[in-house]
Amino acid sequence: MQMNRKKASADAPIGVFDSGVGGLSIANDILKHLPHEHIKYLADTAHVPYGAREDDDIRHLTAQAVDWLYQQGCKAVVVACNTASAFSLDYLREYYGSDFPIIGLVPALKPAVLNTKNKVVAVLATPATFRGKLIKDVMLRFAEPLGVSVLPITSLELVPLVEAGQQNSPKMHRLLKEILQPAVDKKADQLVLGCTHYPFLKASIEYVFPNQFELVDSGQAVARQLSHVLSHHHLINEVVPITKSPQMTCYFTGGYTPQIKIVLQHLIAEDIDWKVSYLSD
Repeated sequence: MQMNRKKASADAPIGVFDSGVGGLSIANDILKHLPHEHIKYLADTAHVPYGAREDDDIRHLTAQAVDWLYQQGCKAVVVACNTASAFSLDYLREYYGSDFPIIGLVPALKPAVLNTKNKVVAVLATPATFRGKLIKDVMLRFAEPLGVSVLPITSLELVPLVEAGQQNSPKMHRLLKEILQPAVDKKADQLVLGCTHYPFLKASIEYVFPNQFELVDSGQAVARQLSHVLSHHHLINEVVPITKSPQMTCYFTGGYTPQIKIVLQHLIAEDIDWKVSYLSD
């Protein structure tokens, strides 16, 4: 069964969803590419992180989040979470139909495979992302035919540190040294950041392993794909905001915590006008 709703107008907001603040890396790229848009950003902080959850639980939480953004009148949704994308995209697209575009993420393995000189690519992602079919399909289609080794690297400790605003802390540096050293030992020259929280670790990774990896993420590609899809549906907003700055409203399902605004000040691009709202069950 598909949902039936009057098609949204071009000035409707874009919905962006993640389990926490990681998807802000995608939101930043979207508003850099589409500066006249307004984003409603939903962070499911009541259930973060998703990476260790059961598959059915991930599907349920993702469907719940997308429905909330749909009910808010969004014209399209970006599932800015690799873990959620790995299990939910086919069902969601069938349920909502073509008039409500849903964009998902897959780790940016293809460009890394094409650019590696050592034929070794490391992918830093959650265990759930590696269980999904999206990344397996990319490995089969691109890595294996070119004889490129793909090294899966997982950690459940990175996301909570980013959520706490500790992406550049000594604790983060020690953790990155521990989990990425095996990739260095195996001569990986490309590191795919396969979780939307991980682009916020670029400075720390470069600090711990200077000039070791080319860091690859999906943000710009997702922004371009969203632009293409919105243009196809005649949903690009051409009206310049009154403030002349990109707009974003952030919603948190986990309620208020003192550090949220401090964390957002470090993660949201400086040219974006943003505000925060706290949701409760």
